[in-house]
This record gives sequence, structure tokens and C-alpha cells, in this order.
Amino acid sequence: MISEAQFKDELQILIANAIREDVGDGDHSSLACIPESAQGKAKLYVKDQGIIAGVAFAKMIFNYVDPNMQVETFIEDGAAVKYGDVVFHVSGSSRSILKAERMVLNSMQRMSAIATKTNSYVKLLEGTNTKILDTRKTTPGFRVAEKWAVTIGGGENHRFALYDMIMLKDNHIDFAGGIALAIAKTKEYLKNENRDLKIIVEARDIDEVKEILASKGVYRILLDNFDYETTRKAVTLIGNACLTESSGNINEDTIRDYADCGVNYISSGALTHSVYNMDLSLKAI
Repeated sequence: MISEAQFKDELQILIANAIREDVGDGDHSSLACIPESAQGKAKLYVKDQGIIAGVAFAKMIFNYVDPNMQVETFIEDGAAVKYGDVVFHVSGSSRSILKAERMVLNSMQRMSAIATKTNSYVKLLEGTNTKILDTRKTTPGFRVAEKWAVTIGGGENHRFALYDMIMLKDNHIDFAGGIALAIAKTKEYLKNENRDLKIIVEARDIDEVKEILASKGVYRILLDNFDYETTRKAVTLIGNACLTESSGNINEDTIRDYADCGVNYISSGALTHSVYNMDLSLKAI
């Protein structure tokens, strides 16, 4: 995974680009009718229910827009919220509050939806040794916030991007000439480039699981679109040789059954690509 420093850098890039996109050369609505000296206060109001996420991120946004704004927090990231809850108050320049408003709401609404979805999966996995992972199926430019939301909901992050982990999927394997060749070439590449990256390899059937195990040195085997019976066979075959991960159209109805097969991880793109934003508003008080 990426380092904490890289994570913070990505967040700053996201904020700067989003404010540039939204504000451009000025918030002319506010500039036109609100005096520069005007001070205001607003509350983050919940009009839904679920897991709140993005509180810490909102503070970063407010600080970027205007370091003089003050945030008084009543509910922290990861807490369950209901209709009528007030998450925080923000006070300071009225122009600054309005300038930051849309990015704060857009971010928190989506992050809260992701955290809520993730938490529902985490609860379905209670009592098992299986953990839920996200994927790279994220909104372009907003990945760092979405992956942060997954952790707030109790899930874990898969690789952040193409550069922080090796993942050999079906197309890599086919283009490389097979599993053994793909893994061998990868090991040689990592040695020549002096890179220490974990290797995950996708298996499409039990025979491919056997091929991967024969190559050794793989961190995790991805069991893609396996049924329950084949998943159990694969987990038994793999044993402690490496970690296991199930993926492929796994949903609320099937996730527990896959966990009961004994896999270490289940990855789901639905955590980030199939959610409905939590309804939040920022209201002047």
C-alpha cells in the first residue's frame, strides 16, 4: 500500500483540483452579495441514516479554503448516524464557508455511502476470519477519499493503484504465455528493478491454482468466479502456502457463504461503484 505521506499528498491534490474545478476565478455569487467582512456559522445536518465518513476530510477542505475557519465536531468518522443528527458546526468567513460547501457535501455524501455499504458487509462477515477488501473500481480522481471511506466502514484497502502491488490477472497471464511464465517474468522484473512488491495471481480454476502454487513466491491467490465447492477445494489445496481472496459478483446474499469457505479476503467493487450518496446538508445557523 502507499505510505502515509503519499496518502496525504493524494488528498491535497484531490482538494486542490476539486476547488479549482468548482471555484475557478471566484465564487461570484458570494462575491456579489456577501461582504468580505461577513462572518457566519453552519451545521452539517444528517437527513439519512448510516455510517458517517469524511469528517476529518471536511476539516482538511475547510483548512485549505481558509485556515481561519473553525470546526466544532460532535460526531466522529465511523459513527452511526440518523436523521436529524448534527455532525459538526463550522464558523468563520461566510464567503469561505460557501466556497467550501459543495466539495464538503459531495465528498462526505459519497464517503458516508461507501462507509455504510462497507460496514454492512463487515457485519455479514462477523464470526469468520474473512476480511472485506475494496478494488480499483473507484471514481477517477476521488480514489484516495473512497478508499479512506472503506477503512472508516471497517474494511481494508486492496492495492491503491497499479504501482504499489503486482496483480497478474487473466489478460496478463494470457499475454505472457501462461502462469509459470508470467510469474517468472515478474520475479525477474522485480529483481532487475530492485522493487519489493507483493504478487497476487488470479486463478480461473483448480488447475491454475496448482500452477500458481508450483511457482512459489506468490503473496495471495485470487479465486475469481469460483463456486462454493471449488472455493473450498482451493482453500484446502493452498493451505498456508499463501493467502486467499475470493472475487467476482459477490454480494450481500453470497458473501457469508464465501467467507464460510475459509478464504482470507473477499474483494468487492460494489463498495465503491454501486452506492447511493447519503443525504447531508450544510445549513446556516
